[in-house]
Amino acid sequence: MNEGTLGNWVNQDRESREGRGELTRDNVEELKRLRSENAELRMERDVLKRSVVLWVKEATK
Repeated sequence: MNEGTLGNWVNQDRESREGRGELTRDNVEELKRLRSENAELRMERDVLKRSVVLWVKEATK
């Protein structure tokens, strides 16, 4: 058996177990959903921060 052949088989087996780093359609959809959710949560956080700042300014007058 050629050493290169064995190496090719090992590489093929690793790729089949670990994948090639490519995203499946489901993963891409989930990534889009999570990015959208993350943007919404950041916006909500920023609104809450501004609200607290205004509340503190009003409370310290």
